[in-house]
Amino acid sequence: MTKERLITPGYCFIIAANFLLYFGFYLLMPVFPFYLTEVFHTGSATMGIALSCYTLAALTIRPFSGYLLDTFARKPLYLFAYFIFMLMFAGYLIAGSLTLFIIFRIIHGVSFGMVTVGGNTVVIDIMPSSRRGEGLGYYGLTNNIAMSIGPMFGLFLHDGGVSFATIFCYALGSCMLGFLSASLVKTPYKPPVKREPISLDRFILLKGMPAGLSLLLLSIPYGMTTNYVAMYAREIGIHTQTGFFFTFMAIGMAISRIFSGKLVDRGKITQVIAAGLYLVVVSFFLLASCVYLIQWNDTVCTILFFGIALLMGIGFGIMFPAFNTLFVNLAPNNQRGTATSTYLTSWDVGIGIGMLTGGYIAEICSFDKAYLFGACLTVVSAVYFKLKVTPHYHKNKLR
Repeated sequence: MTKERLITPGYCFIIAANFLLYFGFYLLMPVFPFYLTEVFHTGSATMGIALSCYTLAALTIRPFSGYLLDTFARKPLYLFAYFIFMLMFAGYLIAGSLTLFIIFRIIHGVSFGMVTVGGNTVVIDIMPSSRRGEGLGYYGLTNNIAMSIGPMFGLFLHDGGVSFATIFCYALGSCMLGFLSASLVKTPYKPPVKREPISLDRFILLKGMPAGLSLLLLSIPYGMTTNYVAMYAREIGIHTQTGFFFTFMAIGMAISRIFSGKLVDRGKITQVIAAGLYLVVVSFFLLASCVYLIQWNDTVCTILFFGIALLMGIGFGIMFPAFNTLFVNLAPNNQRGTATSTYLTSWDVGIGIGMLTGGYIAEICSFDKAYLFGACLTVVSAVYFKLKVTPHYHKNKLR
């Protein structure tokens, strides 16, 4: 039987648009703290508020963006959100005060929440359903590539003495090219749908709530890792360049996404997620144990530290396209946007909880205790997924 074609011009345009969007996003991620301290002379607490309002804004809009994408034409909404996202990089160039910067950050977060849900929904629309897992795997791979090179490029520019205005222009240029690529995507005709009364299930996929809870528990330790792993490494005495932790993590995600999508397309969605969960459970317990291993041999511990990043990347990379497909398979075609927004919202809520709980536990105890707590949550997530999510999915899936 001949496979349906996945690599089409539209698919290539949208994965290019996704890469360029995330490259601009990740390029500025490590630069913003320097910008706030050097330009506005902010303290740590103010800096945290200024940066976190972006995530809060994105989280707030995501449930509504799913409803809008399911109700109206998807591509125009996607392009509108992409344009606003791109415009905010220009806004940073003229932000003459911290208040104006925070306003731009909030608008940027809202547009990011909308454009990411829009991109995930449009790419599902233009790919054959028989190759959805594989297609989502490649699509998500562009995020990982951007994550592996964007921060390094941003820090390279900053450390090289390049002005903040020039760095903002690089991010703006990346998104301008991405917007051009997104505008070239041709989407299939979407017939008008009957406007149903406003209800909770138009904003949240209720059938996806069990999977959402499992994903939320999983994303809490992930949120701890993205924000505090460098501080944890410094606390226990790992003195090598910890920025490579994210590079190894991105490599692991890239490797695993290539083959996991094909397994998803063969119907092994829950099996793929279960395998990823086991890898993640092991990696977080190993990460928590580094505080003891370094007392034995710091060289071995350092090597293991980066090996954990690779293992963690493989585990999460296996699960991302599988979880996305799971949510989509629980929803009718006219609720794909709602399914995607529920998937991303569950992830974002966990990330936010991870940032808060990780910092709190580290303050009253230590970072290794925070990661031990996170590791225990991955066990709860794995058990809950096996006992509740798997049978619920097989009972309620639509395709």
